[in-house]
Amino acid sequence: MSRSEGSLSEHLADSIVEIIRTERLVPGDALASSRDLARRFDVTTPTVREALRRLEATGVVEFRHGSGTYVGPGSERRLLANPHLPRASRRSVLELVEARLVVEPAVAAAAARVREPAAVRQLEAAAVNALHPPQGQVPLPVHFHVALAAASGNALLREAVEALLQVRAREQVEIRHRYNDRARDHAEHVEIFEAVRDGDAEAAERLTRTHLAAIRTAILAADFPDPDLPAPRSTGTSSSVAGEGR
Repeated sequence: MSRSEGSLSEHLADSIVEIIRTERLVPGDALASSRDLARRFDVTTPTVREALRRLEATGVVEFRHGSGTYVGPGSERRLLANPHLPRASRRSVLELVEARLVVEPAVAAAAARVREPAAVRQLEAAAVNALHPPQGQVPLPVHFHVALAAASGNALLREAVEALLQVRAREQVEIRHRYNDRARDHAEHVEIFEAVRDGDAEAAERLTRTHLAAIRTAILAADFPDPDLPAPRSTGTSSSVAGEGR
């Protein structure tokens, strides 16, 4: 692709994002076809497709085979993860847990103080995912700790927690494998939810810290494969931050 072609598709991608915003489209809404967009902007259809591929890489749009192009969850994010993730290791998993220990207890306290009503209801629903992981639901339920941040009423906090989990999506998979007592995970999430629901900021902060510290202990005790060995084959859907909590 020439520099001028790249610039045109970049400009067109910005214009498509502006359509999403001005028409108040939300994730799951259908976009106009590539042909219609090409006519609207007086460009070729391949140029539109290139712009859409740029947007797909950051989750702003998603393609559904045989159905069309739809607004994706990335359309509402200001913080985006690198889609090319390195292999997870004990060190990288611990880095994720340590970062979450710094951020999430304070977020839980803020959630308990604010208790944004719709987000608190979503948090209650998310708490059951540790005990009963979702099976093939589209869209997937919100991750418990993302819902916890949403209950703070601060959209940037929600996006920060979500981006943190996405930046280390493979590490999240390792956490799920090694902190796999679903009954315990569910019970801890329920306790955190109840503290938020009751407006007990001190308990919400303490319980979240205890929960994440338990995850750290499990990671420290776990065996990790030799980093020089090939990575295991992906199952295809395990890297999503939605669904199970932790």
